[in-house]
Parts: sequence; C-alpha cells; structure tokens
Amino acid sequence: MNSTLPLEPLVKAPQRMVKKRVYQFWDQVSIYLPVLLMGLLALASYWLLRATPIPEVPPAERELVHEPDYRMRRFSVKVFDANGRIKSEVYGAEGRHYPDTDTLEIDKARIRNYSPEGLLTTATAQRVTSNGDNTEFVLEGDAIVVRQAGKNAAGKRLPRLEFHGEYLRVLTKWDMLASDQPVLLIRDNDQMRADSMVYRGDRQAAMLKGRVKVQMQPR
Repeated sequence: MNSTLPLEPLVKAPQRMVKKRVYQFWDQVSIYLPVLLMGLLALASYWLLRATPIPEVPPAERELVHEPDYRMRRFSVKVFDANGRIKSEVYGAEGRHYPDTDTLEIDKARIRNYSPEGLLTTATAQRVTSNGDNTEFVLEGDAIVVRQAGKNAAGKRLPRLEFHGEYLRVLTKWDMLASDQPVLLIRDNDQMRADSMVYRGDRQAAMLKGRVKVQMQPR
C-alpha cells in the first residue's frame, strides 16, 4: 500500500530556517551598527579634513632696517612757483633715502631758497638730513647758513645774517635755527660767538648761551 506525505510542511520548514537565520543576522548587525556608524563618521571626517585646503598663514611683516631704499648721485632738484620763478634748489653729491625713519641724507649739500619777499637764503654742509615733510633740516660738518639782506613784507630792512657751526638745526615751521654746539652768528658787521644758540626769525631775536663773545662795530 503506497502512502504519500504532504509536501507543504516539507517546503515550509526550510523557509522558516532561512527566516530564522536572517533574523539572527540582523540581530547581530544591530548590535554592532552604532559602532559601524561611528567608524563611517570618523572616516568621513578624516576625508573632509584631508580634502579641505589649509588656509595660508599671512607672512610676517618685514621689519624695516636702517638701509637706503634708493640713492641719487650728483643730482639737482629745482622747485618753481606758479609764475615760473624758482623757489628753491637742492644740489648734492649723493643722496640716500631711509624708509624706516623717512629721512633723506645729502652729502656735500648746497641749498638755495627764496622767501615770498624774494630774500635768498643759502645753506651748505658736508651732510644735510631732512625729514619726510621737509620741515626740519640738520646740517653737519662746516655748516653755513646765509640770509641775504633785504626787506620784509612790511618794508622793514632785514640785515644780512650768517650762521657758522659744525651742527645747525633748521626748523622751517617755526622759522627757527638752533644749535647745541659752538656757533658763530654774524649780523651785518657784528659777530657773536656762543656755546649754543636759538634764533627765532619771526622775532628777529637770538638767545645765546654758554661762553658768549660779542664784537660790535661802531655805527
């Protein structure tokens, strides 16, 4: 007598086994899923850091040193007014500009300057140093400043003035000439010597200090 077993239970048994193994697999995966996600995030962050360009560090500002940035040799500079009349002229054997102090040094300098009233002032020295806005001049070595005689804007006579010394400092903003070293002042035919001096052009007055010697000529 032949008997036939039902096929449905035999087919469903392997399916249940597969589902069970799938569930077990996902249970195992779910345990380690946070660890895997953290690893992926770490790899992504590392990749972003490698891909992001490093910002350039701005170069440090170069410290200025006391060295000339340009030189001039055997030069002459003239300045004219609106009517074409010469106002000033500077000649030098050599000139050097220092950017750290914004000063100009001129060797064997000769300077000519005309006031608005037309009075000529000349200056010579072995070395002249001027600041950036040309309001201060330091004359060193055989320094001589001469202002020719003439008249001011009010018509008053101005005597001829000469200043001699190894060091003379001219401040054009205050019309002042000063020296903390021995100086000789010649006013027309009168001579005055002192260890130091301050002259104010706006007041037509000189303050002499130290050992003062005055030689006055009879009028």
